[in-house]
Amino acid sequence: MHRFFVTLDEIQFEEVRFSPVTSRQIARVLRLKCGERVVVLDNSGDELLTELTHVDDLGCTGRILQRSQCPNEPHTRLLMILGLTQREKFEWMLQKCTEVGAAAFIPVITGRSLVQHPADVLSKYPRWRTIIKEAAEQSGRGVIPDLLEPAAFHDTLKTIPAAYSLCLIPWEDEHKTDIHELLSKTRPEKIAVMIGPEGGFSIDEVKQAARAGFKPVTLGKRILRMETAAVVAAALVMYEGERN
Repeated sequence: MHRFFVTLDEIQFEEVRFSPVTSRQIARVLRLKCGERVVVLDNSGDELLTELTHVDDLGCTGRILQRSQCPNEPHTRLLMILGLTQREKFEWMLQKCTEVGAAAFIPVITGRSLVQHPADVLSKYPRWRTIIKEAAEQSGRGVIPDLLEPAAFHDTLKTIPAAYSLCLIPWEDEHKTDIHELLSKTRPEKIAVMIGPEGGFSIDEVKQAARAGFKPVTLGKRILRMETAAVVAAALVMYEGERN
């Protein structure tokens, strides 16, 4: 069943008035008909089973039949702090980590990041938010992950450890602390994971992060590309967090 995030303004009592963009998707792309049912999401974690009552590419409407809580949101709140890199790779990480279950993202500027100024990426935020929203719809999420403002590496060290009970920094030169073993011993509700850029973190950056409260961990014996490391780390956090 197709899923659509809508704004609160689009919900009026028991009726949904879809935006022009969503209406075109319903009518032209998906070619849905009156009487068909879709799931409407108001970004509160609820699912609204809705029957389409009018289908037109200029404006579709629907009648809410049932409201229930989305069962697919993870208990663990995972913040992914992603080193800024090439647009395609960064967007892929946003998409896949959303599918896995990440709750929020912070683009971070490190010493080896390809982008060095936050202002250089703010123009991309509308596109990135759309990518996250569509990934959340596709993967059955009930909430759209937050995309927070880009930050410098040093600023994240000052703010994140105070807000998250476990902060991890995967590093290729860490060989003792395995992320799987660490997560299996403790299952905090709020976890932050910082992923370095293509060139990795410098030794000095890892030392600074460790002093600030981040735990260096290994993801295994093989060296992973940053986009692979992001998804592997997110998947391991979600797996351990959802185990009984």
